[in-house]
Amino acid sequence: MAEQSYTLLDGKGTSARIKEEIAQEVAARLASGKPAPHLVAILVGHDGGSETYVASKIKTCAEVGFRSSLVRFEDDVTQEQLLAEIKRLNEDPDVHGFIVQLPLPKHIDEQKIIEAVDPAKDVDGFHPINVGRMSIGLPCFVSATPQGIIELLRRYEIDTRGKHCVVLGRSNIVGKPMAQLLLHKGNPGDCTVTVCHSRTPNIKELCLQADIIVAALGVPEFLRGDMVKPGAVIIDVGTTRVPDATKKSGFRLSGDVAFGEVVPKASFITPVPGGVGPMTIVSLMLNTLQAARQQQD
Repeated sequence: MAEQSYTLLDGKGTSARIKEEIAQEVAARLASGKPAPHLVAILVGHDGGSETYVASKIKTCAEVGFRSSLVRFEDDVTQEQLLAEIKRLNEDPDVHGFIVQLPLPKHIDEQKIIEAVDPAKDVDGFHPINVGRMSIGLPCFVSATPQGIIELLRRYEIDTRGKHCVVLGRSNIVGKPMAQLLLHKGNPGDCTVTVCHSRTPNIKELCLQADIIVAALGVPEFLRGDMVKPGAVIIDVGTTRVPDATKKSGFRLSGDVAFGEVVPKASFITPVPGGVGPMTIVSLMLNTLQAARQQQD
């Protein structure tokens, strides 16, 4: 069988173009006397992954002309202290959107924290009101990773209508909203969606039927070459740190897709890193811009 020629879905390049579009709108806002969008991040403790993500978000804010603030707490912060800070940000007219970086320490109820955020400032799209609105196709803040994937499909003009999409993973942050968005009417959308997870017995057979696979299990190289049919579109959400002695850091980022095995069969595929990750961060910027528009205009 001849190798399938594939197109790399360049999240890094695509997000750079979107950042330019955002920066232009911010410049126009400032010129008309409106304030720059202001994003606040709450960071609890010193988790390496969370530190990296938050630093990247703050750097991106600077690139597009947003204001950003970082509120730090140690691991021993009480739930009451965190809720008090969220209340303060909810009531601060100077703050357009804010995020509480997850995961949180075990003694804090994450769901309680998520539900305390004003849905109008919930630029992560995690509040049940935003999740509910998203599920029935009403305007809302959509979780950044699924939104970034939809935007990548749109910009590469990948026709999803009538296609069978398999979503690997059922998390509230990626798997479930991804499935909902692909079910919506439109393009991207209009898919027949199958959601697989750790209890699905016949994952390989289901993947072999898929025109589009979104791999979001957090299991390095889970999706192998023998699980993919020729011409499939492959979206790799995985970013797991795996040990690698050849790297200065001692680790490398691995996706959920065995890239070398799958790429000969793919029509489109995202790399790791440089695929979904940059699109996630730029989607957070789009949500923050939208929050500023809604609160100011």
